[in-house]
Amino acid sequence: MQRRTVGVILISISAFVYGIRYLSAAIFGSNVTSWNNDLFNSMLDYVGNGPIFVSWIALIFGIIYLISAEFDSLIKKSAKNIKDSWDAYDKS
Repeated sequence: MQRRTVGVILISISAFVYGIRYLSAAIFGSNVTSWNNDLFNSMLDYVGNGPIFVSWIALIFGIIYLISAEFDSLIKKSAKNIKDSWDAYDKS
């Protein structure tokens, strides 16, 4: 699998897991008759920080994969140009 594909998949997983935290809190409080901001924040605290931690890790690795894919192709292209120039210089 290419690095760009892995990077996009990891960023997508990050967005999905980030949204799961809010969805879990909403499902947890689905039987509540009245809603307010404090109640929803307490439900988010009950869900915990695990999904946020996992989403940040996936986001960071996704960005790293995308950046490394871009710079890897640039580095390979530059190295090929240098090698071709060096070989042309050695022949003359």
